[in-house]
Amino acid sequence: MKKYSSAIIGHITLDSNTDHLDNTVDIVGGAVIYSSASAHALGHRVAAVTKVAKADENRLEQFVIPQEDIYCVFCEKSTTMANKYFTPDKEKRVCRCSSKGDPFTLDDIPDIDAEIYHLAGLVYGDFNGEIIKALAKRGPLAVDVQALLRHVSDDGSMYFEDWSEKKELLPLITYLKTDAAEAEILTGLTDRFEAAKLLHSWGAKEVCITHNTEVLAFDGKEFYTCPIRARNLSGRTGRGDTTFAAYINERLSKGIKESLLYATATVSLKMETPGPLRCERKDIENYIDEFYSDVK
Repeated sequence: MKKYSSAIIGHITLDSNTDHLDNTVDIVGGAVIYSSASAHALGHRVAAVTKVAKADENRLEQFVIPQEDIYCVFCEKSTTMANKYFTPDKEKRVCRCSSKGDPFTLDDIPDIDAEIYHLAGLVYGDFNGEIIKALAKRGPLAVDVQALLRHVSDDGSMYFEDWSEKKELLPLITYLKTDAAEAEILTGLTDRFEAAKLLHSWGAKEVCITHNTEVLAFDGKEFYTCPIRARNLSGRTGRGDTTFAAYINERLSKGIKESLLYATATVSLKMETPGPLRCERKDIENYIDEFYSDVK
């Protein structure tokens, strides 16, 4: 049985991204692409579990990790999205989903040994409560809450809605990731620190909240923050995915403070170049030496 630091489960998507100047670029992405690349760059062996229509099999070529670690289940439909950004920092956007991939089931998960199971979905319906319960029994579960809050209307428009099962299922989650806006939807709180406290009180063991200025982590005892220091935002897409995967895989051997430093440096480097991160651990360590000497 193959052994992995983490198994990252989610759909690949073809994104049509239009910036605030109406420049449009089509790019293959999705949390499973960015997350696996991030962990791989740091030297972790990860599995990517994804689903795609046979006609879109070429999307698999965008993975950075070795082909032998990609587990693809062919399905009827792939996920396709369009993002319109209204500001240079890409914090304000409208998203549409013209095609939604088939939900993941427990049968889609290969017979592998992973230290962490990471649910990296895109929209509501990618996962249900039953797969969360089942995977939590196999090992520590990491969940990006995006796929539990972001819904798709019949016309393809997307909207956010609170997670109705949060108080039942949060106690099963070891690592929970949200961004600042998602944390507010879940808790009703605009203060990220207070939101992290509430999410922890509902059962999540460690809460990671991303923001355009910093990343916050909370374990119920102490708050940790680390600033984002990207020199440009050309690779903004995939920010949260890159951060979370780096963080949880580093947590297998490091404390929260050091894991957060590596995660934030990793995403800062990634944000300077479009697409999934392509580098080695030494590049990230050099970035830390140059831009985070005051944090170490």
